[in-house]
Amino acid sequence: MKRAGDVLSAIFDEGMMEKAKTYSALFSCWQDLMEKNGIPAAADHSRVKTIDRGIVWAEVDHPGWKQILQSKESKLLSDFRYRFPKMGISGFSISLCKPGALRQNPDGDPANRPAVETAVTEKHLPERVAAPDAADVQTGSGYEAIKDEAFKETLMRLEKRIAEKNAER
Repeated sequence: MKRAGDVLSAIFDEGMMEKAKTYSALFSCWQDLMEKNGIPAAADHSRVKTIDRGIVWAEVDHPGWKQILQSKESKLLSDFRYRFPKMGISGFSISLCKPGALRQNPDGDPANRPAVETAVTEKHLPERVAAPDAADVQTGSGYEAIKDEAFKETLMRLEKRIAEKNAER
């Protein structure tokens, strides 16, 4: 009796199997990219939905997470291009998903997650904090592209508060 892997190998050639592994790695690296960019909590509120014509499409469960990811957009795009040079990634897009579309799982494996409603409550919203000192803000963090100073400061405070919450855990 043949194993499933033997049957699949007979059906798919090496090139197709390698391409499938690359796509799988792209979807699996999201948590790592969020941690690398200083926003590990974002991985629980976002995901890579698909890649289409060189555009990586991500989904988030709240507009605040969309803003945070947009502030890191150029860095995320650069990271995707570096990790997957053969995929021809040319863009990164972020959209809101329907409430409950993202799944929660304590062990972090999206394949084994039961669907859970992820409603936003007051406890998930950041408290108002003072603007971070210039020394606290990483240079090259993506904020330099934002022209509206008030909006930039709001995002920086939000990112700082999220980092503080993560440090408390």
